[in-house]
This record gives sequence, C-alpha cells and structure tokens, in this order.
Amino acid sequence: MQEQNQLQKGLKKRHMTMIAIAGVIGAGLFMGSGSVIHLAGPGAILSYVFAGMIVVLVMRMLGEMASVNPTSGSFAHYAHEAIGPWAGFMIGWLYWFFWVIAIALEATAAAAIIQYWYDGIPLWFLSLLLTVALTATNILSVKAFGEFEYWFSLIKVVSIIVFLAMGAFIILGIVPNFEAVGTTNLIGQGGFMPNGFGAVLMGIVIVIFSFMGTEIVAIAAGESKEPHAAVRKATNSITWRILLFYIGSIAVVVTLLPWDSSNILTSPYVAVLDYIGIPAAAQIMNFVVLTAVLSCLNSALYATSRMVFSLAQKGEAPKSFLKLNKRGAPVNAILAATFFSYIAVIMNYVSPDKVFLFLVNSCSAITLILYLIISISQLRMRRKIEQKNPQLLTIKMWLFPYLTYFTILVTSALLIAMFFIDSMRSQILFTCVIVIFVLLAYLFTQRKANVIEEENSSIFNNENLDIK
Repeated sequence: MQEQNQLQKGLKKRHMTMIAIAGVIGAGLFMGSGSVIHLAGPGAILSYVFAGMIVVLVMRMLGEMASVNPTSGSFAHYAHEAIGPWAGFMIGWLYWFFWVIAIALEATAAAAIIQYWYDGIPLWFLSLLLTVALTATNILSVKAFGEFEYWFSLIKVVSIIVFLAMGAFIILGIVPNFEAVGTTNLIGQGGFMPNGFGAVLMGIVIVIFSFMGTEIVAIAAGESKEPHAAVRKATNSITWRILLFYIGSIAVVVTLLPWDSSNILTSPYVAVLDYIGIPAAAQIMNFVVLTAVLSCLNSALYATSRMVFSLAQKGEAPKSFLKLNKRGAPVNAILAATFFSYIAVIMNYVSPDKVFLFLVNSCSAITLILYLIISISQLRMRRKIEQKNPQLLTIKMWLFPYLTYFTILVTSALLIAMFFIDSMRSQILFTCVIVIFVLLAYLFTQRKANVIEEENSSIFNNENLDIK
C-alpha cells in the first residue's frame, strides 16, 4: 500500500457517459414501480413526472456547483462551504448511512434473484459472496469500478430501449395479431386518477426515492479525466433520460395493462412481456433486474467510500479513511462500508421485522433532505460566485433564483407531508432520529476538536514561556 493525497483519475469518458445515462435506472424502476401504479393508477405517470421534475432541477443545481469545483465530496463539500461545517457533516454521513443500508438491501435482493435459479444456496451466503466480489472490484481500482458499471449500465439501457420499442409498436397497432390498445386502460378503469390526486401526491414521495443514484455522476466527476465535460453532459441529458426511461416505460405499462392487475403489483415488466408473448419473460426480466441490482450495489460501494474519503479530508471522519492503495482506491473507506453492510445483512437475517426494518425506514426521507441541502447550497454558492468570479459558471441554474426557491419549497412540503401520511409517518420519524443522532455526533466531535486545538495552543504558549 502506498499513501497518496489524491484519488486517481481513472474514469474514462465512456465510463462517465454510461454512468450518466444509466445512473437513473435503478432496481426501483423494475421492482418498485408496481406499487406506485397500484396506488395511483394511470396517474402514476404524473407521480413520475412531478418527481422527475424535482430531480432535474436538483441535478441542474448540482451540475452548476460541480462544474465550478468537481470533487469526490460533491454536495457534502458544497454544503460545508455554502451553509457551514455542520451541514456538510450531516449530509455526508446521512448519505453514507443511506448507501450502507442500500448495500445490504441490494445484496439481499440480488441473492433472492439468484435463488430463483439456484434455490439450494442459502440467502446469506449469496449476499456475502456478491458483496465480497464487488468490494474486490472497487478495491482493485476506480477503472475497474467504471468498467463493471459500464457493462451493467449498457445492459440496463439496451433492455429499457427494447422494452419501450416493443410496447410502442403494440400500442400503435404496428405489430401483427395485436390491435391498437387506445386509451381503454388509461381512462376506462375508474379514470386516469382512480384513487384521486392525493394518491398521485403520495406516489411522488415514493417515486422520488427511486431516483437516488442520479447524483453519483457528480461524485465520480472528481475522478474523471474530463470532469467539466462529464458534468455538463450528465446535467444536460438528465431530462431526456428521465422522460425516456422512467416516464416512457411507466406509460407503456399502464397503457398496455389494467392498472389494478395483480401481475402489475408483482412485477409490471414481467406482466408486459407475458402480455406480448415473449418466451421465458420472467427469466429475462430476472436477469435484467439482477443486473440493475448489481449495478446499484457496485455504485453504492463507490459512493459510500468516496463520501467518507471526502469527510476524512475535512477532519470529519477518521484519517485512516484517507489511505489509498497503489491504484488510487480508498481501500479503508471501501472496507468500512462493506463491514457495516455485513452487520446490516446479519440484522436482516436475525431481525428483519424490527432492527433491519428500522434501518430501512430511517433512510426513507434522506433523499428529500439531500435535495433540500443541495438547493440551499446552490442558492448561497451561486451568489458568492457571481460576486467573485462569475465566468466560472459554465453551467447555470435556469431562472435563478426562482426555480431554486421553488425546489426548496416543494422538497420542504414533501417532508412535512410525510408527517401527515399514515403509511409514511413512522419513516419520517425514524429519519428524524437518525438526523438528531448525526447532529449530536457533530457536536461531540466538534467539541473534541476544539479541546485538542485549545490543548495544542496551550502547549505552544507554554513552550514560548519556557523559551523566554
């Protein structure tokens, strides 16, 4: 091992391009969209449109800040600079916590999918095997992470495009033996919003969590050879990516099939492939979902390690996390994320309905808190940059500051709304517990740092007295 100060810039342009394109396609699209459709009916399209709009605005703000200062700490670094050290500490550790739990979730989900083919292998062993394998990939080098993510992402993108093309051909009546569907399923099963607009709003809160991962391209920019170009491309393309992959595919599902079909709740994509008559539809979708889950697991390991590395650079995490191997990978930061994920996997095995459920629910509102902090950071940082060096703004937030204020208002409203939705009240309360814990940790570490600083100052003064 070799101590270095900087992460290696090993991500190539094609890696960044594919991470940017497919970062928005997570397991939530394939596995979680059925529950949103079942809740809001065809109005789920609006849930995805509204949630997608928030994500587009947040990514534009993040892109503006990342184009000025691409760094592996990304939004935690910007919050530290724009709002204060407490904000950077809080959002950095909340983000780390979110992905550590996500690693355990994704590893368990991937293991369950593999058990579909090999049901004799224990779930815990498969989870362990997958986590170890992708940990080794991340430790090897950032280039290895980029290469794996490139191929995972390519499979996801191709699968969605093929799915959209087949669905569109059938909807338009181009495929033989299929009549044009029309609007029967969109408005003929209780209307476009069969459960009212309130269900659509609830759907937004659920959907917005499935977009977590779009921000990883801003984190990865710190290890890209062309960070400014990568951030610009990702920021400019986020709108069509969400329109195409999420809203497009959900529109295909609710147009082809009745929204209250039990098959949609189980697996909307398998249900559509079965409807089209694709042989072995479940087998094909299991492979695609497995790829998406492994991609999320790979990205989660990357995101947690880079975030804690950035926190360590600012003295907000142990300095041991700054240690890099010969290929420039933060090995201790990666192993720490893996270690806590193993604990989470054990909790899932021992107490899935208590301890692990608490951990999962504690993550639920972190996405909204993240978006709120990014918005406030951009609001303050933009004004500082305009005063000092406005030519650095190669990417600008649209209609500043009005859309920034709009995003702050909407994300705050969604957080408050969670307190009044019965099914989400426990989740926001659990998240509040974690936020309070993190802020107390900040106060403790800050006090400890101040004590050490005072002791060092006192020693220095005594030495000066002795010299005199």
